[in-house]
Amino acid sequence: MTSTSAQRSSRSRLARLKSWQLKDLVLMVVLGVVFGFAYWVLVQAWNGLGIAMGPAGDLSQHVLFGGWLLVAPIAIAIIRRPLAGVIAEILASVVEVVFLGSPVGPVLVISAAIQGIGSELPFALTGYRRFGWGVFAASGLLGAGLVFFFSAFREGWYGQDILELRLAVQLLSGIVLGGLLAKVIVDALARTGVVDNFAIGRAVDRA
Repeated sequence: MTSTSAQRSSRSRLARLKSWQLKDLVLMVVLGVVFGFAYWVLVQAWNGLGIAMGPAGDLSQHVLFGGWLLVAPIAIAIIRRPLAGVIAEILASVVEVVFLGSPVGPVLVISAAIQGIGSELPFALTGYRRFGWGVFAASGLLGAGLVFFFSAFREGWYGQDILELRLAVQLLSGIVLGGLLAKVIVDALARTGVVDNFAIGRAVDRA
């Protein structure tokens, strides 16, 4: 391939990457609504786990935290457009706050934006071209880690003896639930063929 052809191919790919289609927007809204409800269910699980864990119940939110990161990497992997993960997380948080009455309140939208940025960053650094296990794991790690410091400030965790334990548990949960589980879900959806009409399907066809 000549240098001119390579440049044209690169520009064409960049244009496709930036262009949003109506079906992409519709799917992102659907994912936001679905995971908004799923996140609300996770809050109920958090309450139950907190009771079950007894004196260590305050750590239950960190154990489950990765579950609140799922929609971002899933949206990114299927749609493969910049900001898909951030927007999907924000949409899910709006559903939680506005329609399901999340006790966290509007500040949840800020947390969701931070989570989305952290979750999307590893994919963005690859140019939205790599979607392997390592990238998904990094997505969960950064999504959980970035928002932790905002949450620690908001909740007054700084200065606590268990601050490092909170962080370690949340990072591990982010990797497992927010990263690796998201990869499992994406691969399962791809095998069913329901996302063949999106960017993920076209990538498989080219491969």
